[in-house]
Amino acid sequence: MELSKKMQDAINEQIREELASAYIYLSMAAYCESINLQGCAHWMQAQSNEEMEHAMKFYGYVHERGGRVVLGALEQPPIEFDGPLDVFEKTLAHEQYITDRIHKLYALAVEENDYASLGILQWFVDEQVEEENSATEILDILKMIGDKGQALFMLDRQLGGR
Repeated sequence: MELSKKMQDAINEQIREELASAYIYLSMAAYCESINLQGCAHWMQAQSNEEMEHAMKFYGYVHERGGRVVLGALEQPPIEFDGPLDVFEKTLAHEQYITDRIHKLYALAVEENDYASLGILQWFVDEQVEEENSATEILDILKMIGDKGQALFMLDRQLGGR
């Protein structure tokens, strides 16, 4: 069964969003490196790579279903932040935004009776639970320890182990 035009267009938009996410996290990595938080930079680079993998998962799926991938333009990501707490607040907010988009894609698949798409979308639903939880845990730690001093140094080293 071929992918409907409506579903194809929605997934193509999600591919753009996943690529934009990779770009945002790479920009956050660059910022973290600029303030000498190599562990946070490493975590953000890993996050960027994961978002690229998500884009490619959708990319492959569109082709498997006989559709055509059409890539949209990306905007320049933010480049300045107010410290690591701000970076991870924006990370969580962004993951919540992506979760909402995935839920809307899932609802569209239900509306379109596109049962084949529900499987891949369920994988993304589950993935977003993990993404939000990971960002929340780091954010909670940063709120507890603050984003300066020895505790931040220890967290940065821990994040470098991702």
